[in-house]
Amino acid sequence: MTNYHYVGLDVLKKEIAYCVKRADGRIVKEGMVAANRVALAAWSKQLPRPWLGVMEATLFTGWIYDFLLPRAHELKVGHPYLLKAICAAKKKNDRVDARKLADALRCDLLPECYMAPAEVRELRRVLRYRNLLVREAVRETIRRAAPGGGYVISSSNSIHPGVKPENYIALARAAREFGRYPIAV
Repeated sequence: MTNYHYVGLDVLKKEIAYCVKRADGRIVKEGMVAANRVALAAWSKQLPRPWLGVMEATLFTGWIYDFLLPRAHELKVGHPYLLKAICAAKKKNDRVDARKLADALRCDLLPECYMAPAEVRELRRVLRYRNLLVREAVRETIRRAAPGGGYVISSSNSIHPGVKPENYIALARAAREFGRYPIAV
């Protein structure tokens, strides 16, 4: 049987609180590490092997997950909403959160969420950005055309075959959001 070490990572914007536990729950090491590749590389080299890691899904989880995945035996991402239900505590700080994440992984109580491959996450990021650009273009167009009323938002009499469906959907949603009287954009 392999003696894994369980690593809980509480990811913040500029640093990561970590807790390393043995299978029996004893803390091997805990502390803080800077949230950058150089610091994480040095930190991961000194971790006892083999290690299983867990972090809560946050805005910053993606790049950290991609960076640590080849260094860990296994790396999981916890569902933030369900973790709150499991790990709710009166005493809450980053170190306690890292301990609880390690325990949830160690005891097989982790509500895991799906971590899409890096390529899929990048495509999603681009699509979100494209939708934001369409949304802001519609908002600006309404802002300029709305004074005096009588404007119509339309794609003319048809939708050009080159228009991506997600762009047209973003246009329609933005028109519904910003195009109601009284106009306040």
